[in-house]
Amino acid sequence: MLGFKKKKSVVVLKRTRKGECGGTDATLDKSAPKTIVSEEMTLFDVTSALHGDGALGYVSAFAAPAGEGTFLFLETGESFQRRAEKSASWALVKADVFPALARLARECELAKQNGYHSKTHGLPENFGGSVRIEYKSGERISYSDNQTPILTLEEGEKIASLFREAMAGEKVALPDAGSLVEIRFAEERENGAFTHAHLTINADGTATNKKSSRFDDPTVYESEKDVDAKSVAAIRRSIADTGLLAWAALPANGYGFSADKSLTFVFANGSEITVRDDRLVPDQLRRGFFNVELEMTTKN
Repeated sequence: MLGFKKKKSVVVLKRTRKGECGGTDATLDKSAPKTIVSEEMTLFDVTSALHGDGALGYVSAFAAPAGEGTFLFLETGESFQRRAEKSASWALVKADVFPALARLARECELAKQNGYHSKTHGLPENFGGSVRIEYKSGERISYSDNQTPILTLEEGEKIASLFREAMAGEKVALPDAGSLVEIRFAEERENGAFTHAHLTINADGTATNKKSSRFDDPTVYESEKDVDAKSVAAIRRSIADTGLLAWAALPANGYGFSADKSLTFVFANGSEITVRDDRLVPDQLRRGFFNVELEMTTKN
């Protein structure tokens, strides 16, 4: 080991008093390194409103390894509050973007606030910003403040510029959601209960959804329902908008759930892609899995 790991030493800087409304809780991990030794980054997840006057007032950038490539997500806007003014996109690129991101993290000194976390009650999560950067060595940069921007305008512009350039590179080929002929959903719960759904898509864009479920008793409940073309189109649109077909190559988020959920997509050429809901994806895209699950298990 490189010697950078120490026993955690977390100091309470501020604590909400009992009965206080809108108080602030703040801690500092004094063992968190301010200089990173490793050159091999494995995760970049940065969101912040920006200090400074400019056209860019907010940036959210996410990069994770995905098979032989890198999954990238970028959202920018004039401010954190005005979501309608944000622009978001994702890409699965063939290039390894992490060496460039590691250099950027050093250049912007993103470890300078490492270990500091502040939450003011009554404000939205990450109203200011948060940083989560991980390295193969085990080193980590983690800090957050939901009241004050944690990045400058210059730092935000550098991050956005690097992501835009990388996302313009050669892409990893993914199947077209328009060529889907089947979707299979499976949820297996710890108590033996389950929900299975099988959506078969017809040539005219409509579909048939067959569902079977078992809950706390041994009874298996089965149903079959026709699905209109509008609902099938909504499923395809959600898959494309959230990059769902690219999730299969992403690492697990490490949290663990009480239920194991998966979606298997079958295409006209016979190929299949299976995606689990525990993948490491930016929060802005996580709705993708849920939207398809909802259409198959609740609406149909």
